[in-house]
Amino acid sequence: MDFQAHFSARLGALKDEGNYRIFADITRRRGAFPTAGCEGVGDVTVWCSNDYLGMSQHPQVVGAMIEAVEACGTGAGGTRNISGNTMHHLALEAELADLHGKEGALLFTSGYVSNWASLSTLGSQIPNVAIFSDEKNHASMIEGIRHSRADKVLWRHNDWRDLDRKLHAAGDRPKLVAFESVYSMDGDIAPLREIVEVCEAHGALSYIDEVHAVGMYGPRGGGVSEELGLAHRIDLIEGTLGKAFGVVGGYVTGSAALCDFIRSFASGFIFTTALPPAVAAAAKASIMHLKGSASERRLQRARVAELRAKLDRAGIPHMPNDSHIIPVMIGDPVKCRMISDILMRDHGIYVQPINYPTVPKGTERLRITPGPLHGSAEIDHLVNALSQLWAHCALSRAVA
Repeated sequence: MDFQAHFSARLGALKDEGNYRIFADITRRRGAFPTAGCEGVGDVTVWCSNDYLGMSQHPQVVGAMIEAVEACGTGAGGTRNISGNTMHHLALEAELADLHGKEGALLFTSGYVSNWASLSTLGSQIPNVAIFSDEKNHASMIEGIRHSRADKVLWRHNDWRDLDRKLHAAGDRPKLVAFESVYSMDGDIAPLREIVEVCEAHGALSYIDEVHAVGMYGPRGGGVSEELGLAHRIDLIEGTLGKAFGVVGGYVTGSAALCDFIRSFASGFIFTTALPPAVAAAAKASIMHLKGSASERRLQRARVAELRAKLDRAGIPHMPNDSHIIPVMIGDPVKCRMISDILMRDHGIYVQPINYPTVPKGTERLRITPGPLHGSAEIDHLVNALSQLWAHCALSRAVA
């Protein structure tokens, strides 16, 4: 087989379909967010970051990382079973357990790894378990379930009645229900209360991914489960340190036995180098700040409401939801890429196109995430630029 020809042909097909991914060369500057430098363009305003609250720029977070680097150096030195725990890892896990009202927490190197390792471990180590997965769960959850080789049952997205029927049909075998709180591409929020009640009725282990919700919802940033007063009724809460908390890493929280079980059997934890102590210190500082400060969340929600209202007045179609994620629908991969390029080149606006396979074909979009550091003038500039491009590309406008 001519491997290089195969690689080139597949890449060429991606480009012809408009689904080839081009990464922008972005230089983030401390204290300037959401402004960043872009190679060949100059300064741009970033509208698609998952640094939802700008906490990567917060002086306390930056200071905690610098202080820990100066005290501990840059790396952890290996896996925790070889190099041991540091005070920073243990302190962060205690902070995360407290955030979600759980007995324990366990750190991973990313949210992807925490989902993959935890679900693959639970699925492979609980005898005869069936995993019931929302059909729109993240790729990390899908991969973890697949790797576990446990029986998988898909239930219709956010349809707790369908989940109830399928759990009932499974009989008395062990059951695990995996779902998200905020779904990252559509921005919809799951009916948590109903899902939790269904899990309890069937004795199923409940597993929620709060990656796009931690830091953003609840009086202390514990996610949608905290906002609804349901965290104590969910067995495992998974989250990330790399989005609203502004650092990097993933974690799970739950009972002491559950966290120790995953720690003891998950290859994705056992054989992976631990997070650098400085990262753990910065994450702890971010979580502690957001536990006591609601101002970032309030301002972020105000910016979301302002942008949605102005998009409506301009007739720019965006998917309705109750979250902080605003999907502006385009429905064509080539136009989606073109609009993104023109926004960057001519208007100094960076918003990455979202195409297949991240979203289904025909639902291509710009995924916009306003934050507390965006201003009204920047929102007006974005809406005016989109309005010009809507006319230029002959796209349909929303009807008020």
